[in-house]
Amino acid sequence: MSQHTGIPTAEGLASTARTFAILGANGDLTERLLIPALGQVVDAARERRNPVALSIVGAARSPQPTDEWRALVRQSLGDAGISAATVDELSSTALFVPTDASDPEQLAALLAACESSPVLYIALPPAMGLKVAAALAELDLPDDLVVAIEKPFGEDLEQAVALNEALAAVIPEDRLWRIDHFLGNAATYGLLGLRFGNRLLEAGWDAESIEKVEIVYEEELGLEGRAEFYDGTGALRDMLQSHLLMVLAFAAMERPDSVDATAVHDRMAEVLGVTRLWHDDPATASRARYTEGRVDGKFFPSYVDESGVDAEQGTETLAQLLLQVDTPRWAGVPFVLRSGKAIGSPRTEVAVHFRRAEVPTGLSAGSDDGVLLVSLETGGVGLDILVNGSRDSGSLEKLGLDAIPDEVELGAYARVLAGILHGDTLLSVRGDIAEQCWRIVSPVVTAWADGVTPLEEYEAGSSGPAGW
Repeated sequence: MSQHTGIPTAEGLASTARTFAILGANGDLTERLLIPALGQVVDAARERRNPVALSIVGAARSPQPTDEWRALVRQSLGDAGISAATVDELSSTALFVPTDASDPEQLAALLAACESSPVLYIALPPAMGLKVAAALAELDLPDDLVVAIEKPFGEDLEQAVALNEALAAVIPEDRLWRIDHFLGNAATYGLLGLRFGNRLLEAGWDAESIEKVEIVYEEELGLEGRAEFYDGTGALRDMLQSHLLMVLAFAAMERPDSVDATAVHDRMAEVLGVTRLWHDDPATASRARYTEGRVDGKFFPSYVDESGVDAEQGTETLAQLLLQVDTPRWAGVPFVLRSGKAIGSPRTEVAVHFRRAEVPTGLSAGSDDGVLLVSLETGGVGLDILVNGSRDSGSLEKLGLDAIPDEVELGAYARVLAGILHGDTLLSVRGDIAEQCWRIVSPVVTAWADGVTPLEEYEAGSSGPAGW
Protein backbone atom coordinates (compact mmCIF):
# COMPACT_ATOMS: atom_id res chain seq x y z
CA MET A 1 0.00 0.00 0.00
CA SER A 2 1.18 3.54 -0.75
CA GLN A 3 2.32 5.81 2.09
CA HIS A 4 -0.35 8.35 3.12
CA THR A 5 0.59 11.64 4.78
CA GLY A 6 -1.65 13.27 7.38
CA ILE A 7 -4.30 12.15 9.89
CA PRO A 8 -6.92 9.86 8.25
CA THR A 9 -10.29 11.50 7.62
CA ALA A 10 -13.46 10.75 5.67
CA GLU A 11 -12.05 12.61 2.67
CA GLY A 12 -11.19 10.65 -0.46
CA LEU A 13 -13.06 7.45 0.35
CA ALA A 14 -15.21 7.45 -2.80
CA SER A 15 -15.47 4.08 -4.57
CA THR A 16 -14.12 2.29 -1.50
CA ALA A 17 -15.82 -1.08 -1.00
CA ARG A 18 -15.06 -3.19 2.06
CA THR A 19 -16.78 -5.91 4.05
CA PHE A 20 -16.03 -5.98 7.78
CA ALA A 21 -16.18 -9.58 9.00
CA ILE A 22 -16.26 -9.25 12.78
CA LEU A 23 -15.05 -12.16 14.90
CA GLY A 24 -16.63 -11.66 18.30
CA ALA A 25 -19.73 -10.00 16.88
CA ASN A 26 -21.75 -10.90 19.97
CA GLY A 27 -19.42 -8.93 22.26
CA ASP A 28 -20.05 -5.62 23.97
CA LEU A 29 -17.33 -3.82 22.00
CA THR A 30 -18.94 -4.64 18.66
CA GLU A 31 -22.35 -3.29 19.57
CA ARG A 32 -21.19 -0.34 21.65
CA LEU A 33 -18.23 0.95 19.64
CA LEU A 34 -17.41 -0.83 16.39
CA ILE A 35 -20.78 -0.79 14.59
CA PRO A 36 -21.49 2.87 15.50
CA ALA A 37 -18.01 3.82 14.27
CA LEU A 38 -18.66 2.18 10.90
CA GLY A 39 -21.87 4.17 10.72
CA GLN A 40 -19.99 7.40 11.45
CA VAL A 41 -17.59 6.76 8.58
CA VAL A 42 -20.41 6.05 6.13
CA ASP A 43 -22.30 9.14 7.28
CA ALA A 44 -19.25 11.38 6.95
CA ALA A 45 -18.49 10.08 3.46
CA ARG A 46 -22.14 10.47 2.45
CA GLU A 47 -22.13 14.12 3.52
CA ARG A 48 -19.22 14.67 1.14
CA ARG A 49 -21.14 12.97 -1.68
CA ASN A 50 -18.46 10.34 -2.01
CA PRO A 51 -20.28 7.39 -0.44
CA VAL A 52 -18.43 4.25 0.55
CA ALA A 53 -19.83 0.76 0.14
CA LEU A 54 -19.48 -0.99 3.48
CA SER A 55 -21.00 -4.28 4.54
CA ILE A 56 -21.03 -5.91 7.97
CA VAL A 57 -20.78 -9.66 8.50
CA GLY A 58 -21.06 -10.81 12.09
CA ALA A 59 -19.29 -13.96 13.20
CA ALA A 60 -19.30 -15.86 16.48
CA ARG A 61 -19.26 -19.46 17.62
CA SER A 62 -22.96 -19.36 18.59
CA PRO A 63 -25.39 -19.09 15.64
CA GLN A 64 -27.64 -16.07 15.39
CA PRO A 65 -30.58 -15.66 12.99
CA THR A 66 -29.96 -13.04 10.32
CA ASP A 67 -33.02 -11.01 11.32
CA GLU A 68 -31.80 -10.82 14.94
CA TRP A 69 -28.34 -9.73 13.83
CA ARG A 70 -29.79 -7.09 11.53
CA ALA A 71 -31.97 -5.83 14.35
CA LEU A 72 -28.93 -5.52 16.60
CA VAL A 73 -27.04 -3.60 13.89
CA ARG A 74 -30.03 -1.31 13.40
CA GLN A 75 -30.40 -0.71 17.14
CA SER A 76 -26.68 -0.04 17.62
CA LEU A 77 -26.58 2.48 14.77
CA GLY A 78 -29.80 4.15 15.82
CA ASP A 79 -28.70 4.56 19.42
CA ALA A 80 -25.52 6.25 18.15
CA GLY A 81 -27.47 8.86 16.17
CA ILE A 82 -26.47 7.56 12.75
CA SER A 83 -28.58 8.85 9.84
CA ALA A 84 -31.63 6.85 8.78
CA ALA A 85 -30.17 6.29 5.30
CA THR A 86 -26.99 4.74 6.72
CA VAL A 87 -28.93 2.69 9.27
CA ASP A 88 -31.05 1.21 6.48
CA GLU A 89 -28.05 0.61 4.21
CA LEU A 90 -25.89 -1.19 6.76
CA SER A 91 -28.60 -3.14 8.58
CA SER A 92 -30.43 -4.37 5.49
CA THR A 93 -27.30 -5.99 4.04
CA ALA A 94 -25.81 -7.31 7.29
CA LEU A 95 -25.16 -11.05 7.46
CA PHE A 96 -24.26 -13.45 10.25
CA VAL A 97 -22.00 -16.47 9.71
CA PRO A 98 -21.53 -18.90 12.65
CA THR A 99 -17.77 -19.26 12.95
CA ASP A 100 -15.29 -21.04 15.17
CA ALA A 101 -12.42 -18.57 14.85
CA SER A 102 -9.82 -21.33 15.32
CA ASP A 103 -11.23 -23.53 12.51
CA PRO A 104 -9.61 -22.92 9.08
CA GLU A 105 -12.59 -24.20 7.10
CA GLN A 106 -15.02 -22.01 8.98
CA LEU A 107 -12.77 -18.98 8.57
CA ALA A 108 -12.61 -19.70 4.84
CA ALA A 109 -16.41 -19.81 4.72
CA LEU A 110 -16.57 -16.48 6.55
CA LEU A 111 -14.20 -14.82 4.09
CA ALA A 112 -16.14 -16.31 1.17
CA ALA A 113 -19.31 -14.67 2.51
CA CYS A 114 -17.73 -11.22 2.11
CA GLU A 115 -19.10 -9.54 -1.01
CA SER A 116 -16.22 -7.05 -1.25
CA SER A 117 -12.60 -6.85 -0.12
CA PRO A 118 -12.60 -8.31 3.40
CA VAL A 119 -11.45 -6.78 6.67
CA LEU A 120 -11.19 -9.61 9.19
CA TYR A 121 -11.76 -7.80 12.47
CA ILE A 122 -10.67 -9.84 15.51
CA ALA A 123 -12.62 -8.61 18.54
CA LEU A 124 -11.85 -11.60 20.74
CA PRO A 125 -10.00 -12.27 24.02
CA PRO A 126 -6.21 -11.95 23.61
CA ALA A 127 -5.61 -15.71 23.82
CA MET A 128 -7.57 -16.15 20.57
CA GLY A 129 -5.18 -14.09 18.47
CA LEU A 130 -2.65 -16.89 18.07
CA LYS A 131 -5.41 -19.39 17.26
CA VAL A 132 -6.84 -17.19 14.52
CA ALA A 133 -3.37 -16.64 13.06
CA ALA A 134 -2.71 -20.40 13.05
CA ALA A 135 -6.00 -21.03 11.25
CA LEU A 136 -5.28 -18.33 8.66
CA ALA A 137 -1.86 -19.90 8.01
CA GLU A 138 -3.61 -22.94 6.57
CA LEU A 139 -5.60 -20.92 4.03
CA ASP A 140 -4.91 -19.42 0.62
CA LEU A 141 -5.76 -15.87 1.62
CA PRO A 142 -7.00 -13.18 -0.77
CA ASP A 143 -4.43 -10.55 -1.72
CA ASP A 144 -6.69 -7.74 -0.60
CA LEU A 145 -7.37 -9.15 2.87
CA VAL A 146 -6.85 -6.77 5.78
CA VAL A 147 -6.63 -8.06 9.35
CA ALA A 148 -7.48 -5.87 12.33
CA ILE A 149 -7.01 -7.09 15.89
CA GLU A 150 -8.17 -5.43 19.09
CA LYS A 151 -5.86 -4.77 22.01
CA PRO A 152 -4.53 -6.17 24.27
CA PHE A 153 -2.03 -7.81 21.94
CA GLY A 154 -1.33 -10.90 24.00
CA GLU A 155 -1.30 -11.03 27.78
CA ASP A 156 2.41 -10.43 28.32
CA LEU A 157 5.61 -9.68 26.39
CA GLU A 158 6.21 -13.30 25.42
CA GLN A 159 2.72 -13.65 23.99
CA ALA A 160 2.98 -10.32 22.17
CA VAL A 161 6.18 -11.46 20.44
CA ALA A 162 4.60 -14.81 19.52
CA LEU A 163 1.48 -13.08 18.19
CA ASN A 164 3.54 -10.71 16.06
CA GLU A 165 5.49 -13.61 14.59
CA ALA A 166 2.33 -15.59 13.87
CA LEU A 167 0.58 -12.67 12.20
CA ALA A 168 3.68 -11.75 10.18
CA ALA A 169 3.62 -15.27 8.71
CA VAL A 170 0.16 -14.73 7.20
CA ILE A 171 -0.14 -11.03 6.37
CA PRO A 172 2.26 -8.11 5.77
CA GLU A 173 2.48 -5.29 8.28
CA ASP A 174 0.91 -2.78 5.89
CA ARG A 175 -2.31 -4.84 5.83
CA LEU A 176 -2.37 -5.44 9.58
CA TRP A 177 -4.03 -3.06 12.02
CA ARG A 178 -3.49 -3.48 15.74
CA ILE A 179 -6.39 -1.47 17.13
CA ASP A 180 -5.93 0.92 20.02
CA HIS A 181 -8.61 3.56 19.60
CA PHE A 182 -6.65 6.06 21.71
CA LEU A 183 -4.53 6.61 18.60
CA GLY A 184 -7.69 7.94 16.94
CA ASN A 185 -8.42 10.21 19.90
CA ALA A 186 -8.25 13.84 18.75
CA ALA A 187 -6.34 14.79 21.91
CA THR A 188 -3.69 12.12 21.33
CA TYR A 189 -2.74 12.95 17.77
CA GLY A 190 -3.51 16.60 18.58
CA LEU A 191 -0.36 16.62 20.69
CA LEU A 192 1.57 16.67 17.41
CA GLY A 193 0.03 19.99 16.40
CA LEU A 194 0.12 21.44 19.88
CA ARG A 195 3.79 20.66 20.33
CA PHE A 196 5.31 21.07 16.90
CA GLY A 197 3.00 23.81 15.63
CA ASN A 198 3.75 26.20 18.47
CA ARG A 199 7.31 27.43 18.90
CA LEU A 200 6.38 28.84 22.30
CA LEU A 201 5.65 25.34 23.63
CA GLU A 202 8.23 23.31 21.76
CA ALA A 203 11.04 25.62 22.86
CA GLY A 204 10.33 24.72 26.49
CA TRP A 205 9.23 21.11 26.00
CA ASP A 206 12.10 19.55 27.91
CA ALA A 207 13.57 18.83 31.32
CA GLU A 208 14.92 22.36 31.72
CA SER A 209 11.38 23.75 31.74
CA ILE A 210 9.15 20.81 32.72
CA GLU A 211 9.10 19.33 36.21
CA LYS A 212 6.55 16.52 35.78
CA VAL A 213 4.09 15.07 33.25
CA GLU A 214 0.86 13.36 34.32
CA ILE A 215 -1.28 11.27 31.96
CA VAL A 216 -4.51 10.47 33.78
CA TYR A 217 -7.69 8.73 32.68
CA GLU A 218 -10.12 8.15 35.52
CA GLU A 219 -13.77 7.11 35.32
CA GLU A 220 -16.86 7.40 37.45
CA LEU A 221 -18.05 4.12 35.91
CA GLY A 222 -17.64 0.74 37.56
CA LEU A 223 -17.81 -2.61 35.79
CA GLU A 224 -21.02 -1.89 33.86
CA GLY A 225 -21.62 -5.61 33.27
CA ARG A 226 -18.07 -6.26 32.00
CA ALA A 227 -16.80 -8.32 34.95
CA GLU A 228 -15.87 -11.31 32.78
CA PHE A 229 -13.42 -9.18 30.80
CA TYR A 230 -12.27 -6.74 33.45
CA ASP A 231 -11.64 -9.14 36.33
CA GLY A 232 -9.12 -11.00 34.20
CA THR A 233 -7.52 -7.80 32.97
CA GLY A 234 -7.42 -4.97 35.51
CA ALA A 235 -6.57 -1.30 35.14
CA LEU A 236 -2.87 -1.84 34.34
CA ARG A 237 -3.47 -4.06 31.32
CA ASP A 238 -6.71 -2.39 30.25
CA MET A 239 -5.52 1.21 30.24
CA LEU A 240 -1.90 1.91 31.15
CA GLN A 241 -0.16 -0.82 29.14
CA SER A 242 -1.90 0.32 25.98
CA HIS A 243 -3.89 3.55 25.86
CA LEU A 244 -1.84 5.73 28.18
CA LEU A 245 1.52 4.60 26.79
CA MET A 246 0.27 5.67 23.36
CA VAL A 247 -0.38 9.14 24.79
CA LEU A 248 3.05 9.16 26.45
CA ALA A 249 4.68 8.39 23.12
CA PHE A 250 3.05 11.39 21.46
CA ALA A 251 3.85 13.64 24.42
CA ALA A 252 7.51 12.62 24.65
CA MET A 253 8.62 11.69 21.11
CA GLU A 254 11.09 13.71 19.10
CA ARG A 255 9.81 15.61 16.07
CA PRO A 256 8.96 13.34 13.11
CA ASP A 257 9.98 14.65 9.70
CA SER A 258 6.52 13.86 8.34
CA VAL A 259 3.11 12.87 9.67
CA ASP A 260 3.05 9.45 8.05
CA ALA A 261 3.01 5.93 9.43
CA THR A 262 6.74 5.24 9.06
CA ALA A 263 8.03 8.52 10.47
CA VAL A 264 5.60 8.69 13.40
CA HIS A 265 5.89 5.01 14.29
CA ASP A 266 9.68 5.24 14.21
CA ARG A 267 9.56 8.11 16.69
CA MET A 268 7.06 6.27 18.90
CA ALA A 269 9.22 3.13 18.95
CA GLU A 270 12.29 5.22 19.67
CA VAL A 271 10.86 6.95 22.74
CA LEU A 272 9.08 3.90 24.14
CA GLY A 273 12.30 1.95 23.68
CA VAL A 274 14.02 4.20 26.24
CA THR A 275 11.06 4.38 28.65
CA ARG A 276 11.26 2.36 31.86
CA LEU A 277 10.06 2.26 35.44
CA TRP A 278 11.44 5.00 37.67
CA HIS A 279 14.87 3.73 38.73
CA ASP A 280 13.80 0.29 37.40
CA ASP A 281 11.88 -0.23 40.63
CA PRO A 282 8.47 -1.99 40.44
CA ALA A 283 7.75 -0.66 43.93
CA THR A 284 7.23 2.79 42.37
CA ALA A 285 3.99 1.42 40.82
CA SER A 286 0.81 1.39 42.90
CA ARG A 287 -2.47 -0.53 42.75
CA ALA A 288 -5.79 -0.45 44.57
CA ARG A 289 -9.43 -1.52 44.26
CA TYR A 290 -12.60 0.20 45.34
CA THR A 291 -14.76 -0.56 48.34
CA GLU A 292 -18.42 0.35 48.59
CA GLY A 293 -19.37 3.97 48.29
CA ARG A 294 -21.30 6.45 46.20
CA VAL A 295 -20.21 8.02 42.94
CA ASP A 296 -22.26 11.08 42.03
CA GLY A 297 -25.06 9.74 44.20
CA LYS A 298 -25.03 6.22 42.75
CA PHE A 299 -24.27 3.38 45.17
CA PHE A 300 -21.40 1.05 44.26
CA PRO A 301 -20.85 -2.22 46.13
CA SER A 302 -17.28 -3.19 46.90
CA TYR A 303 -15.49 -4.47 43.81
CA VAL A 304 -15.14 -7.91 45.36
CA ASP A 305 -18.93 -8.07 45.81
CA GLU A 306 -19.69 -7.19 42.17
CA SER A 307 -21.37 -9.96 40.17
CA GLY A 308 -18.85 -12.08 38.28
CA VAL A 309 -15.80 -10.98 40.28
CA ASP A 310 -13.39 -13.51 41.76
CA ALA A 311 -11.94 -11.76 44.80
CA GLU A 312 -9.00 -14.19 44.93
CA GLN A 313 -7.64 -12.85 41.63
CA GLY A 314 -6.68 -9.60 43.34
CA THR A 315 -7.62 -7.48 40.34
CA GLU A 316 -6.87 -3.78 40.69
CA THR A 317 -9.37 -1.12 39.64
CA LEU A 318 -6.86 1.72 40.01
CA ALA A 319 -3.26 1.61 38.81
CA GLN A 320 -0.45 4.12 38.74
CA LEU A 321 2.99 3.93 37.12
CA LEU A 322 5.97 6.20 37.63
CA LEU A 323 8.16 6.17 34.51
CA GLN A 324 11.30 7.81 33.20
CA VAL A 325 12.27 8.51 29.61
CA ASP A 326 16.02 8.17 29.12
CA THR A 327 16.68 10.91 26.58
CA PRO A 328 18.47 14.25 27.05
CA ARG A 329 15.12 16.01 26.55
CA TRP A 330 13.50 14.24 29.50
CA ALA A 331 16.37 13.53 31.89
CA GLY A 332 15.05 13.45 35.46
CA VAL A 333 11.42 14.20 34.53
CA PRO A 334 8.89 11.75 36.03
CA PHE A 335 5.95 10.63 33.90
CA VAL A 336 2.96 9.57 35.99
CA LEU A 337 0.39 7.32 34.31
CA ARG A 338 -2.82 6.68 36.23
CA SER A 339 -6.23 5.17 35.52
CA GLY A 340 -9.04 3.86 37.66
CA LYS A 341 -12.75 3.17 38.03
CA ALA A 342 -15.39 4.47 40.47
CA ILE A 343 -13.49 7.72 40.98
CA GLY A 344 -15.21 10.85 42.22
CA SER A 345 -14.50 14.02 40.18
CA PRO A 346 -12.40 12.03 37.69
CA ARG A 347 -9.53 13.53 35.74
CA THR A 348 -9.02 12.73 32.07
CA GLU A 349 -6.06 14.79 30.96
CA VAL A 350 -2.43 15.28 30.19
CA ALA A 351 -1.02 17.68 32.77
CA VAL A 352 2.39 19.21 32.00
CA HIS A 353 3.80 20.89 35.12
CA PHE A 354 6.37 23.57 34.37
CA ARG A 355 9.18 24.41 36.74
CA ARG A 356 8.86 27.56 38.81
CA ALA A 357 10.48 30.60 37.32
CA GLU A 358 13.14 32.54 39.16
CA VAL A 359 11.28 35.77 39.81
CA PRO A 360 13.11 39.02 40.60
CA THR A 361 13.20 40.47 44.07
CA GLY A 362 9.96 42.28 44.77
CA LEU A 363 7.70 39.66 43.22
CA SER A 364 6.24 36.74 45.15
CA ALA A 365 5.10 33.67 43.22
CA GLY A 366 3.93 31.63 46.20
CA SER A 367 3.77 27.90 45.62
CA ASP A 368 1.93 27.98 42.29
CA ASP A 369 3.51 26.72 39.11
CA GLY A 370 2.45 26.88 35.49
CA VAL A 371 0.46 23.92 34.17
CA LEU A 372 -0.62 23.00 30.67
CA LEU A 373 -3.73 20.78 30.61
CA VAL A 374 -4.93 18.82 27.59
CA SER A 375 -8.30 17.11 27.98
CA LEU A 376 -8.31 13.53 26.74
CA GLU A 377 -12.07 13.78 26.20
CA THR A 378 -12.62 17.10 24.42
CA GLY A 379 -9.12 17.94 23.22
CA GLY A 380 -9.52 21.21 25.08
CA VAL A 381 -6.38 23.04 26.18
CA GLY A 382 -5.94 24.97 29.41
CA LEU A 383 -2.90 26.92 30.50
CA ASP A 384 -2.38 28.18 34.03
CA ILE A 385 0.03 31.11 34.05
CA LEU A 386 1.17 33.54 36.73
CA VAL A 387 0.39 37.26 36.43
CA ASN A 388 0.63 40.27 38.70
CA GLY A 389 -2.15 40.24 41.28
CA SER A 390 -5.11 42.56 40.84
CA ARG A 391 -4.89 43.84 44.41
CA ASP A 392 -1.25 43.28 45.27
CA SER A 393 0.84 43.81 42.15
CA GLY A 394 3.88 42.38 43.89
CA SER A 395 2.16 39.05 44.44
CA LEU A 396 1.74 36.78 41.45
CA GLU A 397 -1.55 34.92 41.08
CA LYS A 398 -2.70 32.14 38.80
CA LEU A 399 -4.69 32.96 35.68
CA GLY A 400 -6.32 30.20 33.66
CA LEU A 401 -6.54 30.39 29.88
CA ASP A 402 -8.89 27.82 28.35
CA ALA A 403 -9.91 26.88 24.84
CA ILE A 404 -12.04 24.02 23.52
CA PRO A 405 -11.72 23.15 19.82
CA ASP A 406 -14.67 22.43 17.59
CA GLU A 407 -16.04 18.92 17.94
CA VAL A 408 -14.27 16.54 15.57
CA GLU A 409 -16.31 14.92 12.81
CA LEU A 410 -15.13 11.39 13.45
CA GLY A 411 -14.85 9.76 16.86
CA ALA A 412 -11.73 7.86 17.83
CA TYR A 413 -12.89 4.46 16.58
CA ALA A 414 -14.29 5.92 13.37
CA ARG A 415 -11.01 7.68 12.60
CA VAL A 416 -9.07 4.43 13.07
CA LEU A 417 -11.52 2.66 10.74
CA ALA A 418 -11.14 5.46 8.20
CA GLY A 419 -7.42 4.70 8.28
CA ILE A 420 -8.17 1.09 7.38
CA LEU A 421 -10.28 2.20 4.43
CA HIS A 422 -7.51 4.56 3.31
CA GLY A 423 -4.90 1.82 3.68
CA ASP A 424 -3.07 4.12 6.10
CA THR A 425 -1.55 2.44 9.17
CA LEU A 426 -0.67 5.69 10.97
CA LEU A 427 -3.34 5.02 13.62
CA SER A 428 -2.37 1.36 14.00
CA VAL A 429 0.01 0.07 16.66
CA ARG A 430 3.11 -1.23 14.90
CA GLY A 431 4.39 -4.58 16.12
CA ASP A 432 7.57 -3.34 17.75
CA ILE A 433 5.61 -0.64 19.57
CA ALA A 434 3.23 -3.23 20.99
CA GLU A 435 6.20 -5.21 22.29
CA GLN A 436 7.82 -2.15 23.88
CA CYS A 437 4.60 -1.41 25.78
CA TRP A 438 4.62 -4.90 27.27
CA ARG A 439 8.35 -4.62 28.08
CA ILE A 440 7.75 -1.42 30.06
CA VAL A 441 5.05 -2.91 32.32
CA SER A 442 6.42 -6.48 32.58
CA PRO A 443 8.34 -5.92 35.87
CA VAL A 444 5.14 -4.56 37.44
CA VAL A 445 3.03 -7.45 36.15
CA THR A 446 5.50 -9.88 37.72
CA ALA A 447 5.74 -8.00 41.04
CA TRP A 448 1.98 -7.80 41.36
CA ALA A 449 1.52 -11.46 40.51
CA ASP A 450 4.05 -12.33 43.21
CA GLY A 451 2.24 -10.16 45.75
CA VAL A 452 5.22 -7.86 46.23
CA THR A 453 3.12 -4.70 45.88
CA PRO A 454 0.22 -4.34 48.33
CA LEU A 455 -3.29 -4.07 46.91
CA GLU A 456 -4.64 -0.97 48.61
CA GLU A 457 -8.28 0.07 48.88
CA TYR A 458 -10.21 3.27 48.26
CA GLU A 459 -13.84 4.19 48.77
CA ALA A 460 -15.90 4.39 45.58
CA GLY A 461 -16.46 8.06 44.87
CA SER A 462 -13.14 9.16 46.38
CA SER A 463 -10.04 10.22 44.43
CA GLY A 464 -8.17 7.05 45.44
CA PRO A 465 -6.08 5.96 48.43
CA ALA A 466 -4.71 8.66 50.70
CA GLY A 467 -1.20 9.68 49.77
CA TRP A 468 -1.36 8.85 46.08
